Amino acid sequence: MTARGESYRARAGPVGLPALDEALDEALTDAVRRTGAFAGGLFLRDGEGALRQLGLAVVYGVPEEVTRPWHRISATAPTPVAEAVREDRLVWVGSHEDLARDYPRAAVSLPYRSALAAAPLPGRTAPTGALLLLWPASHPRIAGRREQHHITAAARRIARVLDAAGPPPQVPERPRFIPPAPPGGGRAAQAAQAAQAAADWIERLPEGALALDLEGRISFLDGTAAALLGRSPGQLLGTRPWQSLPWLDIPLVEDRYRNAVMSRDPVEFTALHPPDHWLHFQLYPDAGGISVRITPTGRPATGGQPGPPRTEAAAAPLQTGRIYQLLHLAAALTETVAVRDVVDLVADQVLPAFGADALVLAAAEAGRLKITGHHGYDAATIDRLDGLPLDTELTPAGQVMASGVPAFYDNAREIARQYPGAPPISGKQAWAFLPLTISGRPVGCCILSYGRPHTFTADERAVLTSLAGLIAQALDRARLHDAARDLARGLQQTLLPRSLPVVPGLEIAARYLPSGHGMDIGGDFYDVIPLDTTTVAAVIGDVQGHNVAAAALMGQVRTAIRAAAGAPPGEVLTRTGRLLADLDTDLLVSCLYVHIDLPHRLAILAGAGHPPPLVHRPGTRPHLVDLDP
Repeated sequence: MTARGESYRARAGPVGLPALDEALDEALTDAVRRTGAFAGGLFLRDGEGALRQLGLAVVYGVPEEVTRPWHRISATAPTPVAEAVREDRLVWVGSHEDLARDYPRAAVSLPYRSALAAAPLPGRTAPTGALLLLWPASHPRIAGRREQHHITAAARRIARVLDAAGPPPQVPERPRFIPPAPPGGGRAAQAAQAAQAAADWIERLPEGALALDLEGRISFLDGTAAALLGRSPGQLLGTRPWQSLPWLDIPLVEDRYRNAVMSRDPVEFTALHPPDHWLHFQLYPDAGGISVRITPTGRPATGGQPGPPRTEAAAAPLQTGRIYQLLHLAAALTETVAVRDVVDLVADQVLPAFGADALVLAAAEAGRLKITGHHGYDAATIDRLDGLPLDTELTPAGQVMASGVPAFYDNAREIARQYPGAPPISGKQAWAFLPLTISGRPVGCCILSYGRPHTFTADERAVLTSLAGLIAQALDRARLHDAARDLARGLQQTLLPRSLPVVPGLEIAARYLPSGHGMDIGGDFYDVIPLDTTTVAAVIGDVQGHNVAAAALMGQVRTAIRAAAGAPPGEVLTRTGRLLADLDTDLLVSCLYVHIDLPHRLAILAGAGHPPPLVHRPGTRPHLVDLDP
């Protein structure tokens, strides 16, 4: 118990910042204040050249745990921030329902009731990043023109700060968090007197009073709160309740706190303080933190019951932030198509999220390691690892694949005890070897490595092990896709003309440019057929689909056209149509055939469902040729 009038507050000291950091902090804080938002973040292009990633550089108003899935965003990701930069426009999302409808992957990692806006930071030739702002759920769903103007003006002010600094700043590995502004000054004696009066008033109440900062740490509590929680103030100040109180160490408690921070809506829950004391918690958030009322109650409230009491020996649950991070990565992995997509996603999102520097994806092939993808390693290192026997003493990758048990090494000394040759190969200082298995069947090993010693917490090990299963499924699916693509591509290349004939008086050129992501094969075909010394036929067509069946049918159609070439164009297509009817295929085929008579400078065309040709004469605009249906 504590004496009446004794309240306790945690203190933090100021931290110095370089000039640009200080200017960006001030600009972001000003943007949040001017727009009425409760939080904001500043994303910058990660490096020069082609736009590939956006890195979260500065954050204001939300805890670090919430931002983990957003530390790095692919420029092609379906998220508001990436879209604002890609399309160079303001993106407004008025509610979580709108976010879930338009950006489902982003909604998974930001499951809170709020409104948001992403505005590009103007650059000389392209946006240099984006400003992200968040409003409470009570904000109107539609942003007016005046509000949109304030948002874009704030983004322009930040862009001017960056432009005045010279070369683009390097995006940090983890974002910098701006602490909330301290309350305004005043006369010291009056402030002290008011604070003491407030403390005395709080202590007279039967309820406990507690304050959390935006990171979830206890910054203030009164004697009643300390007594109800069963800990001394010194044991609680500066800690997160779900970390210092085992009976609150359950995901729902942290999730309620997150909802309060991100939605700015009051939330409440009831928890059992062992052995039989029920406490009702009410959380009231604002821009500076969260005020918490703790009330003894005889039974759990209907608002929610976290669950049975925890004990010290119970396994620690996965932190809520890691759960959302895992969901975010799982959603991203479902969108990968090829093995290269899986490697890029792990490199762009998994490595930064866990502070790793490099990765290797390996599979077993004929008793040896087969490197299927890598990032952050030089070619010489990969060449040395590729093709090693599975039982090699240079890396535990083979043993991890065989046993299905992950291996974590916090430093080079640990791995050197079993595999003394491993550290010199790559020069790395910590490793996570994750088995990739599907239904008990090993499909490979994912190796994350660090350039410095790294202690793997139980939380990280749990998330990485779970993530390995998701990577395994994505990788297995991508391998099947790549195998089918390579087979169809090989079939297509054997059926398309290897070279075009030389015809005097006629210049011929062809270019094949696929339009689909992840699939550069299919039923598209073309051919040039010399008929005699002065006439030639050209054909272009498309078979429905992008697979082996489409490529095979394309070869049959091309053969049929060659067999009928020389007849009038309409007759050529008629004969080809009869062949397709005999084949009884479900695939659609379009075709355009042209008979070219060079001496008479005459071209006769026939089409079957294909777009008409484009004619371009020197000195005139291109135009389409009108064809009878």
